Amino acid sequence: MSAVHLAIVIAGIGAFEALRPALETGRLLALGMAAAMAATIGTLLWVTGKRTFGHDRFGAANCVTYLRGSLSCIIALPLAAPATLADPAVGWAVFATGLLALSLDGVDGWLARRDGLSSAFGARFDMEIDAVLALVLALLAWQGGAAGPLVLILGLARYAFLVASWALPWLGAPLPPSLLRKTICVIQLGTLLALHAPILPETLGAVAAIVAAALLAFSFGRDILWLSRRGR
Repeated sequence: MSAVHLAIVIAGIGAFEALRPALETGRLLALGMAAAMAATIGTLLWVTGKRTFGHDRFGAANCVTYLRGSLSCIIALPLAAPATLADPAVGWAVFATGLLALSLDGVDGWLARRDGLSSAFGARFDMEIDAVLALVLALLAWQGGAAGPLVLILGLARYAFLVASWALPWLGAPLPPSLLRKTICVIQLGTLLALHAPILPETLGAVAAIVAAALLAFSFGRDILWLSRRGR
């Protein structure tokens, strides 16, 4: 077993143990949700990996991305028992596990460049894991009462964009790299993560969620405008 695989196992076990109180209610439902999310990630690997990867080995970078996805699945466990989110211990466990997933966000790209394994699949895989993490954190913040329904914008924006692209195919065109887009994504995930820190004042959390939602709306609006001009 490589060091990367060992790290994945250790991190997964640690996160699962930290969130075990959330399994006291709705254990089977929680495990089912986590398994379904993991299966979705695995399906993404299987369906798109061979077609867009272009390399003869999976690589450490994609292992790290998969670790981030697995942590996102584990974080989702309290959704089966939202009442447990009132426990500060669960809040800190979600925060710590989410912080680990977010901290690894730049590691996979660095590993891919170092190993010469950069690919369209790896970039898309990383982006979709960011979207899964954002959705899980947003749902937890809403269910746990850390923020109102507005917080769901931070978790559902990516999926609303995907649905819109089915009706408007020009939305599916590739976008140019953007430091601003990446920065707003970090603010989005950072805000969602901060909402789970028990020490964060409720008023400050509400304001932060509004600001992050406004920035995200601006980012998507900017990209949609660019795509519409290119499409025409």
